[in-house]
Amino acid sequence: MKKPILVLLSTLIVSSIALSACEGRDEQQEAHTEKKPVTLTVRNPKVEIANEFEQMAKQYEEAHPGVRIKVETVGGASDDYSDITAKLTAGKGPDIFTNIGNEAMKEWIRYLEDLSDEPWVDDASPHTLDGITLDGKVYGAPMSIEGFGVVYNRDLFKEAGITEPPKTFSELEAVARRLSSKGITPFANGYYEDWKLGHHLTSVAFAEEGPGFVKALYEKDIHFTDSEEFNRLFSLIDLTVRYGNTAPATTDYYTEVDLFKEGKAAMILQGNWVEPLLGEEPTGIFPLPLNDRGDAKMIAGVPSYWVINKQSSEPKKREAKRFLRWMVSSEKGQEYMTERFRFIPAFKNVPVNDLGSLGKETYSLISENRTFNWSSFSPCIKKEFGEIMKAYINKESTRQQALKGFDEAWNEGACAAPSP
Repeated sequence: MKKPILVLLSTLIVSSIALSACEGRDEQQEAHTEKKPVTLTVRNPKVEIANEFEQMAKQYEEAHPGVRIKVETVGGASDDYSDITAKLTAGKGPDIFTNIGNEAMKEWIRYLEDLSDEPWVDDASPHTLDGITLDGKVYGAPMSIEGFGVVYNRDLFKEAGITEPPKTFSELEAVARRLSSKGITPFANGYYEDWKLGHHLTSVAFAEEGPGFVKALYEKDIHFTDSEEFNRLFSLIDLTVRYGNTAPATTDYYTEVDLFKEGKAAMILQGNWVEPLLGEEPTGIFPLPLNDRGDAKMIAGVPSYWVINKQSSEPKKREAKRFLRWMVSSEKGQEYMTERFRFIPAFKNVPVNDLGSLGKETYSLISENRTFNWSSFSPCIKKEFGEIMKAYINKESTRQQALKGFDEAWNEGACAAPSP
């Protein structure tokens, strides 16, 4: 893990000692200043908190007469990228949506409102704004901090006589064999969505290769076909498919989580964001091991940022800014963020309360220096990677063909954001 994450954790721990005193500037009581009612469209990418987000929006409406919040929840099995592209191209994009930052920020900069003067900028934990800052200007508010690894059912592990999570790929393979021998399906695989394959899983391989690998790719000094860690990534895919449910490439996110929640499988490759969907299941999470070094780390960091549509009217943009301030600074907004959404907060002024079991373990892994940063490259490349991996899972290509496909997708480069 890089040093910025350690600084971030130290700041979060200190900040969680007491509740924030920033309520006075959260604008919860600020009067609606527009003569006509304003309706904001907010695009929520978290299907796990769909109901909770709707409830939070109603709380905001009650505190801000004259403002209405229309929530559009997307994600899961839906093609979020294509949908938002079409809407922004047509000039009908939502007032508030999300951007994953870094390269995606640069590609979509023409649609992002400058939020540098917002009060929450000073409250953001160290380095959480790095991915959404360009030329000294801040274009979004960090949604949360998330970690991706292997979520497992503690009871099923215990039933199979497994006393601790695996630390190496060989140990993970042994755990899968052990579970299978006891009549327990080791993995529930939902490989229908491009984002899980093309971003989450490839981020692990990129992290294991290190930053020099990306530099070498750009300079064409190395290829994916040369990468040991990307070859191991495909070995991991092989392992999960061999010890998983049937038809993984057509099994979507919802079905995968349901299989796990119902105790029909012992593990899923997911992150702490699934916590709201699991109820009281006795779960844990551990870093995904690609190799046998025994030093596996979890991918963790800011997954995306709340941004405001630059195309929206001035009244809508003013109210959108107030809504983001309220989420970060009000007691009610902070309560939803941690206790209802189970987010690990990315702001110093938000107390760390009940994060749930997965959130707590992810938080601990960060504090133990056992995390990598998410990878950063074009959303178009991520989508292409996902499609290539899905074809491999469907046995439509060999591993070597898939890795060559990665090289071709990388060399084609980033896609441009749609023209207004």
